[in-house]
Formats: sequence, structure tokens, C-alpha cells
Amino acid sequence: MDLTTFVRGGLPDESHARLREAIPAGFFGYPRGMPPADRHALTYERFRHAGTAAPSAGRLLARPPELCALLERAAVADPALFHVMLLHYTLTLVPILRFGDRSTEPVRRRLEAMDRFGAVAMTEAGRSNSHLMPATVARFDAADRSFVLTTPDPAAVKFPTTAGHPGVPKLLTVYARLVDDGGERGVFLFLVPLGGGDGDSDGAAGGDGVHVLPAADNPALSLDWAAVRFDGLRLPFESWLAAGARITADGVFHDPLAGSRAALSMCAAPYVWRGIIAAGAAAYRAGAASLTLHSVDRPTQGRLAPGRPLIDHRNQQEAVLTALARGYALTAVANRVKTGAAWSAGGSASASTWTPWASVDLMLPLLKAAVTDLAEDTAGLCRTHSGAPGFLASGRLNGYRGLAHAYLSAGGDNQLILFDVARAMVERDRYEPPDPGQGVFDLSLEGCLDAARALELRLVDELSVRVTAPGSLGDWNPHLALAARTATALADRVILEILQDGPPRLRPVFRWFALDWAERRAGLLLDEAIAVPPLIGRIRALRDELCAELMPRTPELVEAFELPELHEPPVWSTSWTSPASQH
Repeated sequence: MDLTTFVRGGLPDESHARLREAIPAGFFGYPRGMPPADRHALTYERFRHAGTAAPSAGRLLARPPELCALLERAAVADPALFHVMLLHYTLTLVPILRFGDRSTEPVRRRLEAMDRFGAVAMTEAGRSNSHLMPATVARFDAADRSFVLTTPDPAAVKFPTTAGHPGVPKLLTVYARLVDDGGERGVFLFLVPLGGGDGDSDGAAGGDGVHVLPAADNPALSLDWAAVRFDGLRLPFESWLAAGARITADGVFHDPLAGSRAALSMCAAPYVWRGIIAAGAAAYRAGAASLTLHSVDRPTQGRLAPGRPLIDHRNQQEAVLTALARGYALTAVANRVKTGAAWSAGGSASASTWTPWASVDLMLPLLKAAVTDLAEDTAGLCRTHSGAPGFLASGRLNGYRGLAHAYLSAGGDNQLILFDVARAMVERDRYEPPDPGQGVFDLSLEGCLDAARALELRLVDELSVRVTAPGSLGDWNPHLALAARTATALADRVILEILQDGPPRLRPVFRWFALDWAERRAGLLLDEAIAVPPLIGRIRALRDELCAELMPRTPELVEAFELPELHEPPVWSTSWTSPASQH
């Protein structure tokens, strides 16, 4: 497999070309001086173009590699565009396609035609775990078979949502507790049109029952953020995505799937995690490419080597190779999850301790957490080694870092994911400990994988001894840091296993990643006596040898990313007129 085919995830040339046309080079950046509201409107206008130029939503959702490729392109061009596309395709269209019926056909058609954009009202501003038990209430009124949506107190305001631009029609997917005369019925999704009150059949919610408070612009991820409050908003019966439940004509509620209600409300989660993982890989390929181009083009003027390019300095070489190795490693992980098959689904929703994520799938949210953690660190590495121009001349690296930082919490909070995966490991819920490694820790890719397996075994054994009552917070509370380390060790081992099966041409690149992993985990490896001193000295010696092998390959490694849009002139060159040209 050549490097370009690997980076594309095996996507055919025709599909690849069509997705690049959907998000053309002109979408890489915004005109200068645009007010936030105009910028947000342009983001949605670009999404409308992308959504109509790309394959249909039904095809994209049925073919995860194509959807992921579209989201990857969006994330590299503009993280804000990626975010609204992810909300639209996954958290809005997926539940409608899965649980909708003939009554939801009009709104589905408008979403697929990009006449209305999907947004999500899940998190509540003053509560944690608000997707598990939101305070927002949808009360069933048997008299006219409608629902009355209410925000009971300020802490229950839905925030953040992308509902702040009054000129952009949205469809808000609201997570709320269904209540009837018989009491609480669980968390369900309700569809609330916002904006675009043009008399369409799925007309917008009126101002009397829904209040939108736009938030200040956030440059880290610039979108029309807003808080949304419901004040007795009356919704038709068809706005309820029942997901297997029903209310009879005489008002009797039936829910044969009550035991899995939390997991059902998360039906879109696997699509979300695949999209985040793929976008993280793509954004940090772009970050690595930007750092490499900066390093090659910039001369240094220090007394030791005046005029030598920045790339000649060993510290910069190591930063470039680390960024490239992480970009390729995350791409290997993204390629593994794009198949669409569940990795480790089928857990018990009632067994979830902190969140329902692990009950939907164990490995996908864990890999999402691992990728976003590493992606944020990698974005910081690229920004730091690009100096002042990397921070000020372009928002690209800061945008990628903002995207990664946002998804430390979005799509499932990383800390809570780690805690629930650790719980599953202790309880052997879809988890089998790895076989102990047989080899000596020799800092090869296989040796690092053996060390990762040994570290995982020791940490899960230690956690299992300490947590004797897994259902008790008091028993878990003193050991949450250990729980996070344990789940992280599982993610490390799985990623290294994926790399071990990677293309032979990338073997030296993945070897660099393994050395990078060993350095990042050196404290734990030494503390658990899996490695012996001098560990860092051995890593550095091997890295010196590998650096000489890999540096000549950096042009081909970057070229395979297919990102000509990053070869933009610096801001000071675009408006420069030389004195000679003025005569």
C-alpha cells in the first residue's frame, strides 16, 4: 500500500475527488475583518454547498469511510465547519433516520437538502451528566396529545448549542425527561425547529415558548453559540422520537425497551466517535505538514549556524518527526475505526457508573479520548515550534488546538470515559486482559507493545484489588487517578497493536511513535519496574539513529497528506509592494 492510499483510508479516487470538490480550497480561511455573525453565516453557507455537492446524507451514513473523509476535509479546512457538519449528520440525522417515521419525512428532507441545519441541546449549563438525567422536562398532555417543553430553573438552560444566529434555520434535537400522569418515563429526544419562520410545513418554533440567548464569540471554535431556554413550548406529538416506546390513544405509556433507554438515546454516538477520531487524525496531519513547511522555509541567524534553515537543528527535526509520526499513527487508528462495525458494543446500560458511553461501545469512546488527548498535545507541539508566526500569522494551528480542546469534553467527557472504561475492565465487561509479553523491553515497536501489555496488566490488577465494591462511589473516589491511568494503558496497548499491523513502509515512522510513547510513559514504566534506568538515555540514542533514517523521507511523508492548500504565502507577503515596483 502506498502512503497516499493509506492516508485516504483506501477511499477510491472518484469518491476522494468528489469530497475535495465539496470542500474546495476557498473554504480554507475567511475574509479578513468579518464580524462574527457574518462569519457564522458564511460557515453555514459553505456547509450548504458541501452538503449538496457531497453524496446524499443517507449514503454517507451508510458508508462511514465516506462520511469520515468528508469530515476530515472539513476539519482541515475549518474546524467550525467540521463541528456543524458533525452535529448535522450524526446527532441530528442519525436518530431521525433510525427512529423517525412518515411524520418526520418533511424535516428529514429539509435536513438532507441543507434547507435546515441540525443542532443539539443536550448539555445543561449548571449540571454534570445532563445527558443521563437532564432537568429539562417534556410533559405529555393527553388532551391534545402534545408535549410541553419546560426549563425548570436557570441551571437547566441548554448550553452550549449552535443556535445563536437568527438568520440560519436550525432543527434542535433536545434531550429531555418525558413525564406524564404516571410519572417519569426516561430520557427521549424531541425535535424543535428554530428560525426560518417562512410558513414551511415543519415551521419554526415561536418566540413565546423558546428563548435563545447568543453567547460571546469564542475564537477557539468560532460558531453561533447560544443558551436555549424553554418556557412551556408546546410541541406536536410527531416531534417525539419514541425509539420503541408508544403512547396509546387513551394515554397509556408503554416502553418495552425501558432498560436500555439511556443507550438508545445515544444511538448516534458511534458515528460521532468515528468522526472525531478521523478529524483528529486529519487535523494533525495538517498541523505536522504546517510545522514541516515552516521549518524548511525559515532561515536562522544564530552565531553557530547563520543562514541555516530551521529544519537543520536537531530539536526542530525531533519536533517535526514526532508530529509526523503522531499524524500517521492517528491515521492508522482512524482507518481501523472507519469500517462501521461495532468494536465492543453490547454492554449493560445499567452497569454504567458515570456515563452511558461505555455501555454503547467500550473501545470507540476510549480511542476518541486517546486521540483527542494526543491531538491537543500535538497541536501545542506544532504551535510552539512554529514560533510567533505560528501563533499570530495564521489561525490554523490555534484552530486545530481549539478543536482538540473542545472535544476533550464534547462527544463524551474524556475523564468520565476513562473512569467508565476502567470500571468495565475491573468487572471484565467486554474486556479480556492481554497475554503477558514474552520479550525483553528493547524499545522496538514489538518491545514497546509488550511493555504496554505488561503495564496494562499491572494497573488493572492493582485497581481490581483497591476497588472492592465497584458500585460504590466511596470505593472508587480515592482511586480515580489510577482508574484513568488504567484505561489509558488499555488505549495505549490497542493503538500500538494497530500500528504493529500497519504498512511496512511506515514501520520506521511507527517505531518513532513507539519511542515517543515510551518517553511519555517513562515514569510509569520505571515505577512499575517494567523498564530500568537509564530509560531516557536509551530512547534518545535510538531516536538519534532513527532521525538520520527518517529526515530524508519528510518530503514524501508530507506529500502523501495531499494538502496543497497549506502552501499559502505568509500574511506579510500578500500585500507587499517593493519600492522598485512603485516607479
